[in-house]
Amino acid sequence: MRVKTGARIHVTLIDLNGTIGRVDGGVGFAIDEPSVEITAKESDEIKIVGKTKNFERFEKVSKKLKDSFGRGIEIEVLSDYRAHVGLGSGTQISLAVGKAYSEIYDLELSIREIATIVERGGTSGIGVAVFEHGGFIVDGGHRWEEKKGFLPSSVSKAKPAPIISHLEFPDWKVIVAIPELSGAYGKGEVDLFKSSCPIPLNEVRELCHLILMKLLPAVVEKDLDSFNEVIGRIQKIGFKKAEVERYGTLIRDLLEVLPVGMSSTGPSVYAVTDTNARQMSKEIENYFAEKGIKTETLVTRGKNRGAEIV
Repeated sequence: MRVKTGARIHVTLIDLNGTIGRVDGGVGFAIDEPSVEITAKESDEIKIVGKTKNFERFEKVSKKLKDSFGRGIEIEVLSDYRAHVGLGSGTQISLAVGKAYSEIYDLELSIREIATIVERGGTSGIGVAVFEHGGFIVDGGHRWEEKKGFLPSSVSKAKPAPIISHLEFPDWKVIVAIPELSGAYGKGEVDLFKSSCPIPLNEVRELCHLILMKLLPAVVEKDLDSFNEVIGRIQKIGFKKAEVERYGTLIRDLLEVLPVGMSSTGPSVYAVTDTNARQMSKEIENYFAEKGIKTETLVTRGKNRGAEIV
């Protein structure tokens, strides 16, 4: 049993104000690389082999499944990527293991049932949706009575949010730069939500306007200039602004010189282009190098299919 799934770019959360009775909502898209790839087989116990940056995540998810269904699993990790860098490794690992487990033991669990069991997708639904379908996703968040607070996915018990838009991502190049820093997670992420929310309603309204009337049309019409204009504006409003400001001036100054966005709580940044991708990736690398920060960069593309399951 083999499962391979790409990372995701999380563009922004939409509504962390909640005035009209819903909260969260997310925008993001699947990318080919970096990726999580595993093989798995039946086992009475839990066994994780192969070189991995996320041994504890693989083990934790496997234990959840064993506690729920009574059988173990043996996993060989063929590839994965660093946690807490804003590219969604936790969700992709959890769903890859859960899908392999379901297939091996003929449980016939849907991806959303697996997500609930392994407790993913409780704030943004982007990671779950790209595992299912790939592409460019907007999700509709959660009813306030279901969520009852401004919380990150790591501590939310809500079910994955419904998809309200699923589009093919254009054949653009996506530059991903992963600095050797850590994004917000655990208590730090909870504190970020507490200190930043509720987001002012006027900013939420502007963000909704930009998404509906400029970002989504830009994806459909393959209008790269408009796409990048919206991405640039998003970095300066709503919860994304709070995520960017967590790094002081580091990410904010980069935004002033290059057309980039920050994925999730960072520190990974991305740029979408149809030309000179290598040159731009080098410029991003050099920017962080001048700050004394080593950075891994790669050029990939959007992924318009879900996880590969063999």
